[in-house]
Amino acid sequence: MSGKRDLLILGGGLVGMTLALAAAKQGITSHVVDKALPEELTAEGTDGRASAISTASWNLFGNIGLAQRLEPLGCPISAIAVTDGMKPGRIDFQPGPEDGTLGRMFANRDIRLALFEAARGESAIAWSSGVEPVTRERGEHGVSVTLSDGRTLEASLMIGAEGRQSPTRAEAGLSSARWDYRHRAFVTAISHVRPHEGVAWEIFYPAGPLALLPLLDLPDGRHRSAVVWTVDERDAAGIAGLSDAVFLSEITSRMESVFGATELIAPRMSYPLNFHHAARITGQRLALIGDAAHGMHPIAGQGLNLGLRDVGCLVEVLADGMLLGLDPGDAQLLARYERWRSLDSVSVMATTDALVRIFGIPGRLPSMVRRLGMGLIQRSGWMKRFFMDEARGMSGQLPTLLKAQ
Repeated sequence: MSGKRDLLILGGGLVGMTLALAAAKQGITSHVVDKALPEELTAEGTDGRASAISTASWNLFGNIGLAQRLEPLGCPISAIAVTDGMKPGRIDFQPGPEDGTLGRMFANRDIRLALFEAARGESAIAWSSGVEPVTRERGEHGVSVTLSDGRTLEASLMIGAEGRQSPTRAEAGLSSARWDYRHRAFVTAISHVRPHEGVAWEIFYPAGPLALLPLLDLPDGRHRSAVVWTVDERDAAGIAGLSDAVFLSEITSRMESVFGATELIAPRMSYPLNFHHAARITGQRLALIGDAAHGMHPIAGQGLNLGLRDVGCLVEVLADGMLLGLDPGDAQLLARYERWRSLDSVSVMATTDALVRIFGIPGRLPSMVRRLGMGLIQRSGWMKRFFMDEARGMSGQLPTLLKAQ
């Protein structure tokens, strides 16, 4: 039996491992359990996805010591262009000099490598990989899991961080609202002749948006962008069966050659898109974070950032409570965490869901109405500022870890 720690984090992905590191910086110890081996998660080609890291999330990475490792690997997002099928009436979000960038683009693999390297050097983190819980116990005085290798781990608070299909959430009986968008996202990367100049493109079509996200240039100087193409699930099998050349042709026709000649430079991955939001994210000595608590459409690139805000809030709540002598699993602390996260998560997810539905209405008239609204936002300084602050994660009551130090 391993020694008792403060946290038992089930799921060592991007959000779970960030929580372990952020907690360690506050002197909070943890067991981290993940069924995958780190070398599997960081192998070339395992995860070709890239993530937009908001300003607030970047502050978090800086405050837990990851900025130096990640800084050379990220591409700043200097602007966001939002358009309805490349028709006139787009919105251009460009931050002022005092704001810096709108975020940074990182390959998920690079974030994982940085997290895992940092975790190996933290004595406050006990990391068990390649194993999974066989039983979970939550009692009045603590929590424990028995692992598939026979070991038992104990802690004061259990964290569900395994993702959308969280068995911890299911076993705790925490129900969630959920629906299937009947969309599938195809993810890859392209090289292109024209520079992206740090602009992230969100091109909306009724069948689903096409996102072009800026990445650092390749070593040979070629310009590069990540691609997330969302299609109707009914068309997904046919698109998956396209040759690389035809697949690339379909993408370039939808972005109207904004980058000039393009080339596919990464494997194609796809995954179905759905929505789920847990009505409650805490239970007896239990807290949910990240996709275990809420999963959304990637249309606004906020999924990971929402999970990282969970991390910042939970760590602050636990650190404040432990300074007062409270146990990490104290019901008062968990209630504070749930209240703090409820409004932010609901508002972000509702906005994201509304965007999916509004831009999914086909026809000329809906397109005209959308472009009229976009034109109004383009000309309104305060509305653009509101949406930019939301995209940067700098609105609402921010925990200390998500503020610039």
